[in-house]
Amino acid sequence: MKSAVETLGPTRAKLTVEVPFDELKPSLDAAYKKIAQQISVPGFRKGKVPATLIDRQVGRGAVLDEAINEALPRLYVQALQENDIQPLAQPEIDITRLEDNDTLEFTAEVDVRPEITLPSLEGLEVTVDDVAVSDEDVQEQIESLRERFGTLLDVERAAADGDFVTIDLKATKDDEVVEGGEASGVSYQIGRGGMIEGLDEALVGLSADETKTFQSSLAGGALEGEEVDIEVKVLAVKEQQLPEVDDDFAQMASEFDTIDELTEDVRSRLGNGKRLEQAAAARDAVLEKVLDLTEVPVPDAVVADELRARRENIEQQLTFAGMTMEQYLDSEEQTVDEFEAELEKRVRDAVAAQFILDEVAKREEIGVEQQELTEHMMRRAQQSGQNPNEYVKHMVEHNHIPELVSEVVRGKALALVVEQAVVTDESGNHVELKNLRGDGTIGEPEPEADPETAPEAEGEPQAEADTESRAEVEAEPES
Repeated sequence: MKSAVETLGPTRAKLTVEVPFDELKPSLDAAYKKIAQQISVPGFRKGKVPATLIDRQVGRGAVLDEAINEALPRLYVQALQENDIQPLAQPEIDITRLEDNDTLEFTAEVDVRPEITLPSLEGLEVTVDDVAVSDEDVQEQIESLRERFGTLLDVERAAADGDFVTIDLKATKDDEVVEGGEASGVSYQIGRGGMIEGLDEALVGLSADETKTFQSSLAGGALEGEEVDIEVKVLAVKEQQLPEVDDDFAQMASEFDTIDELTEDVRSRLGNGKRLEQAAAARDAVLEKVLDLTEVPVPDAVVADELRARRENIEQQLTFAGMTMEQYLDSEEQTVDEFEAELEKRVRDAVAAQFILDEVAKREEIGVEQQELTEHMMRRAQQSGQNPNEYVKHMVEHNHIPELVSEVVRGKALALVVEQAVVTDESGNHVELKNLRGDGTIGEPEPEADPETAPEAEGEPQAEADTESRAEVEAEPES
C-alpha cells in the first residue's frame, strides 16, 4: 500500500491511498465466504458455492463492494499511522479508482490536529484578586448556622417577610383547575423565591385561614408561559426563633467552647475557600494568557459539533429548571445573537486550550498513573452524584476511559504551566499555588533531594522524573 498526504489547510488534510489487489485478497475471500452463506444454488451446500459461480450469479461488483467496505476502515487507519496523522472527526472517503485485479485507490479528507508552536511558558505574569474575608462574610455564615439551629413557633398574626408558612395552592384558567395545578400543605419561607412569581407579595399580610388570588405565568406544563389565576390559602404562620450568638450556641453548633473560637474557625474556612477561588482564577488567567500568545487554528466542524452538544445541554438544564430559552436570555439581559457569539467564543477557546495542553503534555511527556485515573473517576462520580462503582463500570463499558485519561493529562499539563507562571495578587503578594492543598490550606514545601544521596533515574532527565510530584490544579477546559 502506498499513501500520500496533501495539506488542505491548517486543520484539514487529504490522504490518497493506493492499494494493490494482493493486499485485498483477505477481504475478497471474506466477501465470497459471506455471500456464499447468503445465497442458495442447486447442487451446492450453503457456504460452499464457488467464487466463479458467485461472480456469475451475484456479480463481481457486489463482491468488490463487500470486500472494499470491509477493508476500508483498516486501510484508512493504516494510512493514518504511516503518515502520523491525528484525526479529529470522521473522514470523507471517496473511491477514485478501481481496476479489478489490479489497483484500488481512494482519498480521505479529514480534520486533523493543527501544528502548534508553543510560546515560552516560563515566567508568564498574571494578577488575581486578593484573598479577603470581610466581617460581613463571617456574619453571613454565622447567621446561616443560626438558622440551622433555629426553632419555628406558631404565631397568631399576619405573615411577614422571612416567616415560614404552610399553604395550599390552586391554579385555574377560565375557572377550571389546571392539570397538576393543585398542591396542599406546602411549607414555604416568604422571601425565599423560586416557586411562583408573585407568591411572596401575595403572602405578606395574610393570616392563618385567609386566602388571596393573584395572577402569574406557569413555568411548565401544557400551559407553560400562560397567565393563570393562583389561589393561595395560608394554613399556618410560623416565626423562626434564632439562638443567641454566645458560647452556648458555639458549643451547640460546633466542637468549639467559645463563640470567638467558632468565629475564627468560620473566618479560616472562608479564607481557605477564597484561596481555592483565587487558585481557579489564576489557572484561568494563565490559560487565557497562553491562548492570547498562541495561534491555534480550530476546525469549524469540531466547533460545530461542540456547539450542538452544548446547546442541547443548556436546553436540558433549562427544562429541568422550568425555564424557556427566552426567559433565560431575559434574565441574562442578552439577545440571541449575543448569546450565540459568546457561546461560540467559549467553545473555540476551549478547543484551542485542549490543543495547547495536549501539546504541552506531549512536549513534557506527561503520563497518567492508575491511581490518578482512579481518583479522577471518583471525583467525577461524586460531582455527578453517582455510585462510584456504577460510574466506573459505565465509563469502561462505553469506552470513555481514553477521554478521562485525556482530562487528567490536560489537568497535569495546566498545573505545570501555572506552576511556571508568576502569579501575584492585587496587593503585589506572591500567590502560593505549588503547595496549595485541596481544602485550601497551604502545605509544607517538599524537601529538596540531596544530590549526593538521591538515586539517579537511569536514562531519563530529572525534570521528567519529578513530574508526578508537581502540584496539580484540577482544570479541564470546557469541551
